[in-house]
Amino acid sequence: MYTRREVIGVLGSGKEEHRAWVEPLARWIATRGFHLLTGAGGGVMGAAAEAFVAVEGRAGLSLGIVPGAVVDGTWRPKPGYPHAAVELPIHTHLPLSGEQGTEPMSRNHLNVLTARALVALPGGAGTVSEAVLALRYGRPLILFGPREAFHAFPAELERTESLERVCAFLAEAVR
Repeated sequence: MYTRREVIGVLGSGKEEHRAWVEPLARWIATRGFHLLTGAGGGVMGAAAEAFVAVEGRAGLSLGIVPGAVVDGTWRPKPGYPHAAVELPIHTHLPLSGEQGTEPMSRNHLNVLTARALVALPGGAGTVSEAVLALRYGRPLILFGPREAFHAFPAELERTESLERVCAFLAEAVR
């Protein structure tokens, strides 16, 4: 018999890993039996996937929404995608990201809508656009990391430097 597992999304920089913040979070997600969802790239996404899959005995999977495009009649993933620690890549034809992250042809909609709850770590325009989409779609999202890293994010989102607060937020969101 299959048991439905909730999906927790971890968002953040595609370049900076922020391992001190993301690794304990990803391990917590894994030990609670959730699936982990990322944008399938490097940086925070890759560090989260690596920490998640390193947890022995976990029940959830590392999922990744892969950006891509059809070029000369052939689908191709965006270079560098999916990260090696993504166990189940979900390939899309959606090429847009960054400043264009709220546009209809961005995979960010799938990142936000697939997750039951989301945690955003420091990131650039793409992460900010995912936060905007989470508000638009009514998805629970908390910002995790140094407060000064979130000045460009919507003011109404909760910011915290406490892993305990993030875990309590996620536990409440999936009840």
